[in-house]
Amino acid sequence: MKSEKIVIGCDHGGFSLKEKLLPFLKKAGMDVLDLGAFSEGSMDYPDTAYKVASAVSRHKAARGILICKSGIGNCIVANKLKNIRAALCYNIKAARLSRMHNDANILVLGSLFVGPARAKKMIEVWLATPFEGGRHLRRIKKIERIENLCAQRKAI
Repeated sequence: MKSEKIVIGCDHGGFSLKEKLLPFLKKAGMDVLDLGAFSEGSMDYPDTAYKVASAVSRHKAARGILICKSGIGNCIVANKLKNIRAALCYNIKAARLSRMHNDANILVLGSLFVGPARAKKMIEVWLATPFEGGRHLRRIKKIERIENLCAQRKAI
Protein backbone atom coordinates (compact mmCIF):
# COMPACT_ATOMS: atom_id res chain seq x y z
CA MET A 1 0.00 0.00 0.00
CA LYS A 2 1.26 3.45 -0.83
CA SER A 3 1.28 6.02 1.93
CA GLU A 4 -1.57 8.47 1.81
CA LYS A 5 -3.80 10.27 4.28
CA ILE A 6 -6.79 8.16 5.25
CA VAL A 7 -9.54 8.92 7.75
CA ILE A 8 -11.40 6.24 9.65
CA GLY A 9 -14.54 6.41 11.75
CA CYS A 10 -17.14 4.19 13.31
CA ASP A 11 -20.03 4.05 15.72
CA HIS A 12 -20.18 1.77 18.76
CA GLY A 13 -21.05 -1.19 16.53
CA GLY A 14 -17.87 -0.79 14.51
CA PHE A 15 -15.53 0.16 17.35
CA SER A 16 -14.02 -3.29 17.93
CA LEU A 17 -13.27 -3.83 14.23
CA LYS A 18 -11.84 -0.32 13.86
CA GLU A 19 -9.49 -0.92 16.78
CA LYS A 20 -8.22 -4.08 15.06
CA LEU A 21 -7.69 -2.26 11.76
CA LEU A 22 -5.79 0.78 13.08
CA PRO A 23 -2.49 -1.07 13.79
CA PHE A 24 -2.76 -2.81 10.40
CA LEU A 25 -3.17 0.51 8.57
CA LYS A 26 -0.34 2.17 10.47
CA LYS A 27 1.98 -0.79 9.92
CA ALA A 28 1.22 -0.53 6.20
CA GLY A 29 2.55 3.03 6.29
CA MET A 30 -0.76 4.84 6.05
CA ASP A 31 -1.15 8.28 7.62
CA VAL A 32 -4.32 7.51 9.59
CA LEU A 33 -6.60 10.02 11.28
CA ASP A 34 -9.06 8.33 13.66
CA LEU A 35 -12.26 10.38 13.96
CA GLY A 36 -13.97 8.11 16.48
CA ALA A 37 -15.82 6.50 18.09
CA PHE A 38 -13.36 6.12 20.89
CA SER A 39 -15.32 3.60 22.97
CA GLU A 40 -18.12 1.07 22.68
CA GLY A 41 -20.52 3.52 24.32
CA SER A 42 -23.66 4.14 22.31
CA MET A 43 -23.42 6.91 19.73
CA ASP A 44 -25.18 8.00 16.57
CA TYR A 45 -23.50 6.84 13.34
CA PRO A 46 -24.37 10.03 11.40
CA ASP A 47 -21.93 11.97 13.57
CA THR A 48 -18.78 10.09 12.59
CA ALA A 49 -20.00 9.32 9.07
CA TYR A 50 -20.34 13.06 8.48
CA LYS A 51 -16.87 13.75 9.92
CA VAL A 52 -15.19 11.15 7.72
CA ALA A 53 -17.10 12.08 4.57
CA SER A 54 -16.50 15.77 5.19
CA ALA A 55 -12.74 15.23 5.51
CA VAL A 56 -12.66 13.35 2.20
CA SER A 57 -15.03 15.79 0.47
CA ARG A 58 -12.85 18.75 1.51
CA HIS A 59 -9.67 16.92 0.43
CA LYS A 60 -8.29 16.75 3.98
CA ALA A 61 -7.76 13.04 3.28
CA ALA A 62 -7.51 11.03 0.08
CA ARG A 63 -9.85 8.29 1.27
CA GLY A 64 -11.91 7.13 4.20
CA ILE A 65 -13.14 4.01 5.93
CA LEU A 66 -16.42 3.84 7.85
CA ILE A 67 -17.58 0.97 10.04
CA CYS A 68 -20.89 0.25 11.75
CA LYS A 69 -22.83 -2.97 12.30
CA SER A 70 -24.42 -3.24 8.85
CA GLY A 71 -22.64 -0.40 7.06
CA ILE A 72 -25.92 0.79 5.57
CA GLY A 73 -26.46 3.90 7.69
CA ASN A 74 -22.87 5.08 7.28
CA CYS A 75 -23.10 4.62 3.52
CA ILE A 76 -26.33 6.63 3.32
CA VAL A 77 -24.89 9.52 5.34
CA ALA A 78 -21.55 9.64 3.53
CA ASN A 79 -23.17 9.72 0.10
CA LYS A 80 -25.12 12.86 1.03
CA LEU A 81 -21.91 14.90 0.71
CA LYS A 82 -20.62 16.30 -2.55
CA ASN A 83 -17.79 14.41 -4.24
CA ILE A 84 -18.28 11.33 -2.07
CA ARG A 85 -18.58 7.90 -3.58
CA ALA A 86 -18.97 5.65 -0.55
CA ALA A 87 -19.26 1.94 -1.27
CA LEU A 88 -20.66 -0.61 1.16
CA CYS A 89 -18.67 -3.78 0.54
CA TYR A 90 -18.95 -7.19 2.16
CA ASN A 91 -16.30 -9.01 0.10
CA ILE A 92 -13.02 -8.52 -1.75
CA LYS A 93 -14.55 -8.53 -5.24
CA ALA A 94 -16.97 -5.73 -4.36
CA ALA A 95 -14.13 -3.71 -2.81
CA ARG A 96 -12.07 -4.11 -6.00
CA LEU A 97 -14.98 -3.20 -8.28
CA SER A 98 -15.88 -0.18 -6.15
CA ARG A 99 -12.48 1.27 -7.05
CA MET A 100 -12.23 0.03 -10.65
CA HIS A 101 -15.69 1.10 -11.77
CA ASN A 102 -16.89 3.69 -9.26
CA ASP A 103 -13.69 5.35 -8.03
CA ALA A 104 -15.02 4.89 -4.48
CA ASN A 105 -13.27 7.19 -2.05
CA ILE A 106 -14.87 5.79 1.11
CA LEU A 107 -15.00 2.08 1.93
CA VAL A 108 -17.89 1.19 4.22
CA LEU A 109 -17.75 -2.03 6.23
CA GLY A 110 -20.40 -3.81 8.27
CA SER A 111 -18.89 -5.45 11.35
CA LEU A 112 -21.72 -8.01 11.48
CA PHE A 113 -20.67 -9.33 8.08
CA VAL A 114 -16.92 -8.67 7.79
CA GLY A 115 -14.37 -9.91 10.31
CA PRO A 116 -10.88 -8.49 10.83
CA ALA A 117 -9.03 -10.83 8.44
CA ARG A 118 -11.39 -10.20 5.54
CA ALA A 119 -11.55 -6.48 6.31
CA LYS A 120 -7.75 -6.23 6.12
CA LYS A 121 -7.66 -8.01 2.77
CA MET A 122 -10.51 -5.86 1.46
CA ILE A 123 -8.68 -2.70 2.51
CA GLU A 124 -5.44 -3.89 0.89
CA VAL A 125 -7.22 -4.56 -2.38
CA TRP A 126 -9.29 -1.36 -2.19
CA LEU A 127 -6.24 0.83 -1.60
CA ALA A 128 -4.18 -0.90 -4.32
CA THR A 129 -6.85 -0.91 -7.04
CA PRO A 130 -6.78 1.99 -9.49
CA PHE A 131 -9.82 3.55 -11.13
CA GLU A 132 -10.17 2.28 -14.71
CA GLY A 133 -11.54 5.50 -16.18
CA GLY A 134 -12.95 5.16 -19.71
CA ARG A 135 -16.68 4.48 -19.74
CA HIS A 136 -16.62 4.53 -15.94
CA LEU A 137 -15.31 8.11 -15.93
CA ARG A 138 -18.24 9.11 -18.12
CA ARG A 139 -20.58 7.64 -15.52
CA ILE A 140 -18.80 9.40 -12.64
CA LYS A 141 -19.20 12.68 -14.53
CA LYS A 142 -22.94 11.99 -14.75
CA ILE A 143 -23.07 11.42 -11.00
CA GLU A 144 -21.26 14.73 -10.50
CA ARG A 145 -23.81 16.51 -12.71
CA ILE A 146 -26.63 15.02 -10.64
CA GLU A 147 -24.89 16.20 -7.46
CA ASN A 148 -24.62 19.70 -8.88
CA LEU A 149 -28.26 19.76 -9.96
CA CYS A 150 -29.38 18.60 -6.54
CA ALA A 151 -27.17 21.18 -4.85
CA GLN A 152 -28.90 23.83 -6.93
CA ARG A 153 -32.30 22.32 -6.05
CA LYS A 154 -33.21 21.80 -9.68
CA ALA A 155 -35.38 18.94 -10.79
CA ILE A 156 -33.62 16.19 -12.68
